[in-house]
Amino acid sequence: MSDWNKLKSYRAAQGDLRITELFDADHTRATGFCAEAEGMVFDYSKTLIDTEARDLLLALADNADLASRREAMFTGEKINETEGRAVLHTALRNLSGSVTVDGADVMPEVRAIHERMSDFARAVRNGSFAGQGGAITDVVNIGIGGSDLGPAMAALALAPYHDGPRVHFVSNVDGADIHDTLDGLNPETTLVIVASKTFTTIETMTNAQTARDWMAGKVSDPGAQFAALSSAVEKTAEFGIDPARVFGFEDWVGGRYSMWGPIGLSLMIAVGPEGFDQFLSGGAAMDTHFRRAPLAENLPVLLALTGIWHNQVCGYPTRAVLPYDNRLMRLPAYLQQLEMESNGKGVAMDGSDLEVASGPVVWGEPGTNGQHAFYQLIHQGTAVVPCEFMLAARGHEPDLAHHHILLCANCLAQSEALMRGRSLDEARALMQAKGLTGAELDRQARHRVFKGNRPSITLLFNQLTPFVLGQIVALYEHRVFVEGVILGINSFDQWGVELGKELALKVEPLLKGQDMPGHDASTLHLAAEVRRLRGEA
Repeated sequence: MSDWNKLKSYRAAQGDLRITELFDADHTRATGFCAEAEGMVFDYSKTLIDTEARDLLLALADNADLASRREAMFTGEKINETEGRAVLHTALRNLSGSVTVDGADVMPEVRAIHERMSDFARAVRNGSFAGQGGAITDVVNIGIGGSDLGPAMAALALAPYHDGPRVHFVSNVDGADIHDTLDGLNPETTLVIVASKTFTTIETMTNAQTARDWMAGKVSDPGAQFAALSSAVEKTAEFGIDPARVFGFEDWVGGRYSMWGPIGLSLMIAVGPEGFDQFLSGGAAMDTHFRRAPLAENLPVLLALTGIWHNQVCGYPTRAVLPYDNRLMRLPAYLQQLEMESNGKGVAMDGSDLEVASGPVVWGEPGTNGQHAFYQLIHQGTAVVPCEFMLAARGHEPDLAHHHILLCANCLAQSEALMRGRSLDEARALMQAKGLTGAELDRQARHRVFKGNRPSITLLFNQLTPFVLGQIVALYEHRVFVEGVILGINSFDQWGVELGKELALKVEPLLKGQDMPGHDASTLHLAAEVRRLRGEA
């Protein structure tokens, strides 16, 4: 029997087992199904994973040769096999030691670019690099996908540490995005960072040209207030950007894994090179834990195995990421790309069809906002949605400590309520206490039943600092890697993204009234309707 079949058979044998029964049977479960690394606590006791299920999951990881694949990634082997590339975002946050790719140590160049970034960030922050109208007051990062989601998420998360210019992010080619961002900014004191490895990404370059035109209205040399995060030095020069303000990165850094390097420049300017280095240190600490801790005590491995259990074994098609921290508002969106672009695949590494489901749909919203939106479905809907709660023990506002206590209480209460639920007898007792009787009592009681037995995990940490944010991001990066290894897929390519780009280039002429062969009737009709609604022939 295959490892997958063993797991599915075991889950089937559990039948209607309730999570609360596992606690009743094992009074050490709360600590036995909990792991810690560098002050970060991961609790997965509120799931149906018991000792035997955990052993089967660990065997699944062992038999997928996780340990050797993990070492291959860290040592620069070309584990991105469809593109023939190493996967070395970990090198960007570990600025000591050496890593060899194609016989050459890549770390001297990594350290050199990091130093150049730090020098430029300091110059922007202390005013020695200025705009035509004086010191830089605002930084606009223009990118999309990994060139936007990571730094935008991190900049918001680390707002208490901002002591540099204000940072803004533009990603959508919808003109409303850049219009609303630039509205109210002063072109003479704004720095624009264009983030595109090839400097050809259509959305990014369209926005970059719009920003350049906006700046040219007030600034004689707009290129002097631009920087580029790109390896296409000829194209950045054509755009008017001095090579001293161009920060490149190698093809062994994937877009959605790239904010540890030049893509993080906007974050570095906001929190300072020292704060950015603390962010890197948090990621490096999680790397060390992932590489050295036994699988049964390894946070990324355990997080991945709970994901495998819920999605591929139990068949739950989505997972909700629920940070109880308003500044982690963009984290669910960031993890959507990280997980769904990485593991949203249909074929194994050898090109054969996957035998099990690939990654789940990832979504979420900060608590407590989500409690007044979609938690109704999580508690009483027909679909089971595994929840991933995230909570800091301390906030950043000591004068509002009572707010944070209430926030913590809500987080812990939600995971308990999802597990425990409310029985029909308990609901009837509530309605009896309100004076209801007979059929009306029964009817009202049924509306107040919560089936419970809804699984969740909880990630706890002291406070959302740059170091801790680095830990969180690296934790989820490695979770994606582990799930990909177990599924036997390449987590580091994204051919589905490329298809959409290709088709958009072929559709654009239709919207300009040009005949383009090869399109289906619906697309042709919709393009014609767009032109009609715009008043064009």
